[in-house]
Amino acid sequence: MIRQKYSNEIGSADYGTEVTVAGWIEDVRKLGSVAFIILRDRAGTLQVTALKKEMPIEQFKEFTSATRESVVSVRGIVQQSAQARNGYEILPKEVKVLNLAAAPLPLGVVDKVEADMDTRLDNRFIDLRKPNVQAIFKIRSAVIQAGREYFAQNKFIEVHTPKIISASSEGGTALFKVKYFENDAYLAQSPQLYKQMMMATGLDRVFEIAWYFRAEEHNTRRHLNESTAFDIEMAFINDETDVMNTLEGLVHYIWKYVAENCQTELKTLGKEVKVPTLPFARVSYDDALKLLAERGRNIEWGGDIGTEDEKLLGDIMKENGQDFYFITRYPLAAKPFYAHPEGDKARAFDLEYCGMELSSGAQRVHDPKLLEERIAAKGLNPKDFEAYLKAFKYGMPPHGGFGLGIERILMEMLGQDNIRECILFPRDRTRISP
Repeated sequence: MIRQKYSNEIGSADYGTEVTVAGWIEDVRKLGSVAFIILRDRAGTLQVTALKKEMPIEQFKEFTSATRESVVSVRGIVQQSAQARNGYEILPKEVKVLNLAAAPLPLGVVDKVEADMDTRLDNRFIDLRKPNVQAIFKIRSAVIQAGREYFAQNKFIEVHTPKIISASSEGGTALFKVKYFENDAYLAQSPQLYKQMMMATGLDRVFEIAWYFRAEEHNTRRHLNESTAFDIEMAFINDETDVMNTLEGLVHYIWKYVAENCQTELKTLGKEVKVPTLPFARVSYDDALKLLAERGRNIEWGGDIGTEDEKLLGDIMKENGQDFYFITRYPLAAKPFYAHPEGDKARAFDLEYCGMELSSGAQRVHDPKLLEERIAAKGLNPKDFEAYLKAFKYGMPPHGGFGLGIERILMEMLGQDNIRECILFPRDRTRISP
């Protein structure tokens, strides 16, 4: 085999035995007839101590002259070493250079010189070799694993809805148009309409690891044009409170899972994850405006709580010991047609973390007549939503749901300044490659 063990799987039980390891050459230090090579794999690094007299001369020359970031496989004896960083070293018997890296590298892996974001993203395959960058995506995997566990425990069924659609998911205009044979189609902004249709099927709790495609011409540190989320819908609810309880339970489960299972990665990043306490605070839209007015920020009722006001509200809530909190009962005019009305308000909510929106959700309209009225009130044509509306005419239970952004989770949990750090190959206003 090219590899038997990762670097962190080798311990005292392996001393004196033969193992095969593989990875990228991080550094080579030659001292005459001996060379110290630092080999990096997914789990970390290890030291290979190559002795000229113990190896075929051609192998020794090829190994010790290989460029940094070349890929090699090493078969050798594990030996305890107090000087080596892991407490052991490997004395090679056989080395295979699997692929020589070109030089110079377009981007350093262990160099202390910082590269700008564009250089890093243009060479993302190398950027992802850095332990601190890898740590983010190992934690991302854990976040998704935790979400799936939570949903399974709470009797949700995983589904996959279309990403090519015939009309807007939300009634907005920020759509990516694609040619679908003889017709125009669009990339889905969210699985919203489909997951609501699922509530009419009897599969009354569904979730999806969803992709969002939004053609909004922003270019900020908080936005992407292609992003991912946990997207759920659940039926037979009393009101939006049932949905909020599910959401805060999910967030708590994810934070706890990462805190317990990602200590190595958190240490690499120099981060600590504080598990939130339940329940999260609830602040109505009206009360949020009052809190902001007390700090001199006056927002007309019905107006948007913008980025700066959102941050200020986060500071106010933090002063009261609340990092996570819901903003509830938004003005109806500010919410999509499917949000359930209650007078001039909607049974809708946002989940905020320290002034950053993580999730948005609501109880949905389940009465078909009211739903048609709400579509028309938003200036949309109900005929464009015939397939969606049909599902409401033959028995639709009360239901609601939310979308919880995965990149937003990572950005806030790990204190990243730019959301592009939290997705492998970001898509934004100016970037569509690699």
